[in-house]
Parts: sequence; structure tokens; C-alpha cells
Amino acid sequence: MLVHIPSPLRSYTGNKSEIQSDGSSVDDLLINLDKSYPGIRFRMIDEQGGIREHIKFYVNREQIKSINIALNGNEEIHIICALSGG
Repeated sequence: MLVHIPSPLRSYTGNKSEIQSDGSSVDDLLINLDKSYPGIRFRMIDEQGGIREHIKFYVNREQIKSINIALNGNEEIHIICALSGG
């Protein structure tokens, strides 16, 4: 699957904006990403296994609210980070 990585997380991927990964669910995909890019999952998922408040996931352009969504391997995943400032 093609995974689009937002700018704030590209330090984990060697500055790559798109990477290929796989998994049977979004959670599985994130676990596999973390194996290749250690630490990236923790930036998106909290200690209770929920999506962090400033992160949004889109599977085939549809926002998901849970990482337990099943994947079939043909999806395109977009990870979006909210901007903050003062």
C-alpha cells in the first residue's frame, strides 16, 4: 500500500513523503511502519492505542476514527498532522 507521510513525520522516514508498506489492518500497517521506521507509531498512536488528537488517517480519501479498520492491500493511506501555533 502507498502511505503518504506528512512533513512533521518525515524525519523518521529519511525525508520520504511516500512509502510502501502492508498490513491486514491500519494497526498492523502502523506496526510494520514502526519496524522499518522506529518511533513513528508512537508519534501517531497514544499509550491506550488511540489515534492522537492532532493526527488524522484517511483510507482511500475517507477519514477513519479507529486503527482497527481492515485493509485488503490496495488502499492508499494519507496521514495528516494538524498544525498548531500561537
